[in-house]
Amino acid sequence: MPLTILVADDDLSTRLLIGDYLEASGYSILSAENGKEALRMVEAYQPHLIVTDITMPQMDGYELVRQVRRRPSLRLLPVVFLTGRTDPRERVLGYQLGCDIYLAKPFELSELGAVVRNLLERSQMIESEWRSRVQAGEVNEAPAQASIYAPMIVMDFTGREKEVLYFLSEGLSNNQIGHKLHLSPRTVEKHVSSLLRKTDTSNRAELVRFTMEHHLVN
Repeated sequence: MPLTILVADDDLSTRLLIGDYLEASGYSILSAENGKEALRMVEAYQPHLIVTDITMPQMDGYELVRQVRRRPSLRLLPVVFLTGRTDPRERVLGYQLGCDIYLAKPFELSELGAVVRNLLERSQMIESEWRSRVQAGEVNEAPAQASIYAPMIVMDFTGREKEVLYFLSEGLSNNQIGHKLHLSPRTVEKHVSSLLRKTDTSNRAELVRFTMEHHLVN
C-alpha cells in the first residue's frame, strides 16, 4: 500500500503541481486548501507526512503544526514547510514549532521529492525497528500511542532543563517559556543549547523528536 502524503496549500495550482509529482513518484495524495481542513484530514486519514504552506486562510501552517504537535500520537509525524516566507526569523519559528524541513518557494520538485523520500525512509525505518522489537518481546507496544517510540533512557538534565524541555515539547517559543518560568529568552536559549548538546541533536525539531522517542517528558 502506498504511503500517504497530505499537501496543504491555498493555491490550487501548487497543490496540483505537488500532488501530481508525488503521486507519479508512487505516493497516495490528500490535499487541503487551509489549515483547518488539513487538521481534519490528519485526524481522519493519519497520513505518513505533511507538506504544508504557511500562509493559508482559517488556520495557517504554523498553527496547523502547533496543533499536530500537541497530539502525542502525531509528535513524530514528518512535516515539510513549503513557503514563500524566507526571513530567518520565520524559519527559526518553523523549526521551533516542530517542522522537519523548511523549503522556500520557488522550489525544485526534485528537491522536494528527495526531502520527502528521505523523511519517509527514516520514519519507516524507525517504525520497522520498533515493530521488530515488539514482536521479539523486547518492548511493550503502547496501545494509546500511534507514534513509534524508542526505549526510555536516562539523561543527566538539571531540574530547569527538564522544565524547559517540557515546554519545548508543547511547542512554546523562548519568550513563552521564559514567561512560564520567569526567565529571560536569552537564559532559555542557553538551556536549549545545553539540551541540544546533551542529546546530540542539532535543532529543536530533532530535540523534541528525541524527547518523545525516549519518553523524556510526561
